[in-house]
Amino acid sequence: TKELCHPHNIPVPETFGVVKLFGQLKELPEMLKGLTDFVIKPASGAGGRGVIVIVETCEQGFKKADGTLVTLQDIRYHVSSILSGLFSLGGQPDQAIIESRIVRHPVFDSIAVGGTPDIRVIVYKGVPVMAMLRLPTLISGGRANLHQGAIGAGVHLGTGLTSGGVWKNRAISTHPETEVSIVGIQVPFWDIIIQTSTKLYEILELGYYGVDFVLDVNKGPIILEANARPGLAIQIANRIGLTKRLQFVDSKNSEKLPVSDRIALINDITEIK
Repeated sequence: TKELCHPHNIPVPETFGVVKLFGQLKELPEMLKGLTDFVIKPASGAGGRGVIVIVETCEQGFKKADGTLVTLQDIRYHVSSILSGLFSLGGQPDQAIIESRIVRHPVFDSIAVGGTPDIRVIVYKGVPVMAMLRLPTLISGGRANLHQGAIGAGVHLGTGLTSGGVWKNRAISTHPETEVSIVGIQVPFWDIIIQTSTKLYEILELGYYGVDFVLDVNKGPIILEANARPGLAIQIANRIGLTKRLQFVDSKNSEKLPVSDRIALINDITEIK
């Protein structure tokens, strides 16, 4: 995703290093030298597994988003597990990406615990059809992934306002750990998020994908990753199914429409019940 986005000047997290072979494990100290915070993730991971978020470097080692400490040896072992395919789809050998950590936008301070939220937009044949805001919790270890215990709040495609959400497959309207409402939150830069997720259709050449954005306090919307197999829990977060929306897009031959016309279809999509 990063390699595809760079030529089109679409912001993505900075890459500090990539570990492709076990022989590169000895290079980890040099890769991490001078970094105060960073993220380590499997290139072909699924469900948020294998992602480590380091928020601080200290004498004892590295502090994770949930406050626990890990050593360089712990990180080396984790990267080794990534290379072995422990977190990849089908258990295939993988690569470990070391990249910059996003500093979350302050609008999320009261509803995100221990980490940075992200926004997922599902795009079908070049048309955004559903979106949600994913909020980290203590249980999720600061990661914004529903499989790890994060919250999914539905987002109105036309306005960028949140509605009720889902947590552990249970419908909720307040954050279970902070008791702050997750309804009626305006996601900043919504127009940019919709435009970028739509534009990606020509870049990714996928008929169905989920694109994840994070909002950096300094840089605004940044694409975290694109998913060829996005999960369907987004339907529960929005309290509505995808089928009718996908059928509507099918009827419009959207693949041949310019970006602006595909975005204009959102007005009709949000009216589908």
